[in-house]
Amino acid sequence: MQRLRVNILFLRPSAFICLILVILAGCQKEKETPKVKAPAPVTVASVVRKNVPVELRAIGNVEAYATVAVKSMVSGTITRVHFREGEDVAKGALLFTIDPRPFEAAVAQARADLARDAATARNAAEQARRYQALLQEGIVTREQYDQMQATADSLAASHRAAVDSARLQLDYCYIHAPMAGRTGGLLVHAGNLVKANDSPSLVTVNQVSPLYVSFSLPEKELAVIKARMGGKLPVQATIPNSGLPPERGVITFLDNGVDQATGTIRVKGSFPNRQRRLWPGQFVNLVITLDVQKDATVVSTRAIQTGQQGEFVYLVRKDATVEVRQVTTGAAADGLTVIVKGLNPGDTVVTDGQLRLVPGGKIAVRQEKRA
Repeated sequence: MQRLRVNILFLRPSAFICLILVILAGCQKEKETPKVKAPAPVTVASVVRKNVPVELRAIGNVEAYATVAVKSMVSGTITRVHFREGEDVAKGALLFTIDPRPFEAAVAQARADLARDAATARNAAEQARRYQALLQEGIVTREQYDQMQATADSLAASHRAAVDSARLQLDYCYIHAPMAGRTGGLLVHAGNLVKANDSPSLVTVNQVSPLYVSFSLPEKELAVIKARMGGKLPVQATIPNSGLPPERGVITFLDNGVDQATGTIRVKGSFPNRQRRLWPGQFVNLVITLDVQKDATVVSTRAIQTGQQGEFVYLVRKDATVEVRQVTTGAAADGLTVIVKGLNPGDTVVTDGQLRLVPGGKIAVRQEKRA
């Protein structure tokens, strides 16, 4: 407003009042001058068509395919350990040797008893033949003959069984791996005395290739899992914060009942684990691929907003303004969401900076990304 330099002493009262009104009108005009609002900086992305996998996500726990606690079947002293703890062993590999000398002596004794009693058995068999002849002549009764024949049969069988038992006890002195796997911590060393079937075990062997990953899914997914298990439903396991590619497997086990306390069903996936990335007891992130939705209309999940009327996006117009567009969403995967209704391929939506937007407001595109 310019200052008016007027000598008000020489103005008439009516002229003075007009001057005051002109000055006030100029001030009011300055106050009513609107300020232009700057465009809101935003990031945008295009709506595209893509094949989108329909997935379930869960957290699972890695389990050994099989676990065997190796124990001794006989009592004795460990004379040698044939492996290093934490080492891979093949099926049938020798793990421990228990002092075999007492058992070798028992085998020798059983053989001696067998040889000694073989003569007795032969004599009993000869007598049984004689009694058979006497039975035919009517000299002995049928009962006497049967008793002699039973004695001969029992002598021959019992001593063979004693030798077999002694040999079996000797075999138990050499403890072999029941399966191929990885040994755990060694709980006994050479010189330790062990007892038959005693606890703790000598060592634990875990089969880690292949192995299982166990996890739980909500009860509502049961029908979908059951329908697709016959087709080798794929599952991927990713180790958190490792940067390693996911391990691939298939669903092989569905529990026979729903846990009523949690409303979940227990599921297992089998993984070849050839590179030994997965380890028993480890927690992993799982992705179960149920289906693939082909040529779906997708947009960045960051564009989806939620309001009182449901989900919506800010659609970018050609004049660099935005409008609110209500949408119906479907499955989501890898940062993308399927749009069932509300958008078309080629549309542009705001993915970042929505807090500063109003319907019809101007925008300044800071960065454009493609879904």
